[in-house]
Amino acid sequence: MKPSRVYAIVLRQFWLIRGSFARVFPLFAWAAIDIILWGFISRYLGVFTAAGIDFVPIFLGAVLFWDFFIRVMQGVTMAFFEDVWSRNFLNLFATPLSVSEYVTGLVLSSVGTSAIGLAVMILLATAAFGLPFAAYGLMAVPFLLILFVFGVSLGIFACAMVLRLGPAAEWFVWPIPALISPFAGVFYPIATLPAWMQGVAYALPPAYVFEGLRAVVAGGTVPAGALARGGILAAAGLLLACGFFARTYRHTVRTGLLARYTAESVS
Repeated sequence: MKPSRVYAIVLRQFWLIRGSFARVFPLFAWAAIDIILWGFISRYLGVFTAAGIDFVPIFLGAVLFWDFFIRVMQGVTMAFFEDVWSRNFLNLFATPLSVSEYVTGLVLSSVGTSAIGLAVMILLATAAFGLPFAAYGLMAVPFLLILFVFGVSLGIFACAMVLRLGPAAEWFVWPIPALISPFAGVFYPIATLPAWMQGVAYALPPAYVFEGLRAVVAGGTVPAGALARGGILAAAGLLLACGFFARTYRHTVRTGLLARYTAESVS
């Protein structure tokens, strides 16, 4: 793997974003809307509940972490979709660029875009609603890291799915975070779910993250065991996603699908 080739992929995404306000706006707009909406909902709930219950860290903190996960996943997929929409794959892979270099470039692009969204959310939540994010300190790092790795995994998997099925399959990608959210326990404990949903939830890394966050907000300590299980699942998911993307790429090249890449149908 050559860093210069990875840098070229990242640089291309940078120039695309820099040259278009339509690409810059979504980096912070939707995150800001979610923070404002859930910030006022949290305040409203606090008016009608018993004294001493602060819904800001409970709900607004959960929204911040969940939106970060979504920004990471979409950071990978949107960078990939730029090549889908421009029919740029043949140009890219006619060069010595390898699959690992291309995927690494997508991930690094996601680091930049998700960092912008996270910074906007933290500043807005702290300044407007008093979210004590700074109080978490280094405790927030393992939670964010697990969500980042899992978001990258889903992003790479989604890219492989679109690469295999064609551009029309991008409509399968957008609902993925919404389909996962009921099992992730973003706003409620996993124990409230039916038994079969709990089984699915504990196979997903976000469940351990949000259960751990609720424990910290309640005044407890960071659940090291649960975070370790979440981290192992996220790392395993990343390896599987990378292997799936590489295998899908080899299949599209061997069968000629890459050269016939069109938007007409899912095949």
